[in-house]
Amino acid sequence: MLAGQTAIITGGAQGIGAETAIIFAREGCKVIIADIDAAKADKTAQVINSEGGAAIAVVGDITRNEDISNLVQKAIEFGGGKLHIIVNNAGYAWDDPIEMIQDKQWDTIISLHNTAPFKLIRAAAPYFMVKDGEPRSIINVSSTSGIYGNAGQASYALAKAGLVGLTKTVAQEWGPEYGVRANTVAFGAIKTRLTQAPSGEFVVRPDGTKHAVGFHGGYDEEEKWVGDIPLRRIGTPTDAGRAILAMVSPLFSYVTGQVSQAIICGEKILTAGFLDTHGKAKSKRS
Repeated sequence: MLAGQTAIITGGAQGIGAETAIIFAREGCKVIIADIDAAKADKTAQVINSEGGAAIAVVGDITRNEDISNLVQKAIEFGGGKLHIIVNNAGYAWDDPIEMIQDKQWDTIISLHNTAPFKLIRAAAPYFMVKDGEPRSIINVSSTSGIYGNAGQASYALAKAGLVGLTKTVAQEWGPEYGVRANTVAFGAIKTRLTQAPSGEFVVRPDGTKHAVGFHGGYDEEEKWVGDIPLRRIGTPTDAGRAILAMVSPLFSYVTGQVSQAIICGEKILTAGFLDTHGKAKSKRS
């Protein structure tokens, strides 16, 4: 379904990003895996290439202008002068109740989830604002936290909500003249390293500081969560990657400016634990 196309996938070294990259490649897409983790990015690219696909890893920090410029340049070179798809997937949460969130936490999350996707789209504008009759699509990966809010995630919820506004604006600006489609996928319960119980893994920030990943009572304790899920199971990165594929595929050729919510039915929203100011477990939406 993506034969002849080239895609940038940020945060493509593992989890949802890696599965999306592998799925895209199997559909004939050239894939640029953008990630700050060189070893994991190279490994994912190797998996794709070993299967007969086409992928390269471009290592860098998506919050830095020079790394965004380098990413776009490498993508254009790999794609033979063209770029068709951007999947803004890179991200993580740095949670605390509102009264405890520090400026550094706030600025980091907004920069990663809002400013970086905008700057990447802006940098790629010359390759999307074209009239060659080929499909162009942008997917911004959001969260149900950005749709409903989430206790303990003020910065993350705001940032994920902001992606919806960015998506709709791109659809309105680049759709009429250039045919660019822009959509958001807002995931709920997907099992990744960030949504499982803490296991000693860390996100290493650009300044070298470390932040433990995972949350209290993560989705690896599946039996605690599936009662509120219509399909009675936690989603996998493969499920997420297939949803993203659907959005960029010809099957969705007349869909733009929309938000696709995953693992939501009516008003039911999954909850997961975070610690309040007294160290007691409280609930939060996924």
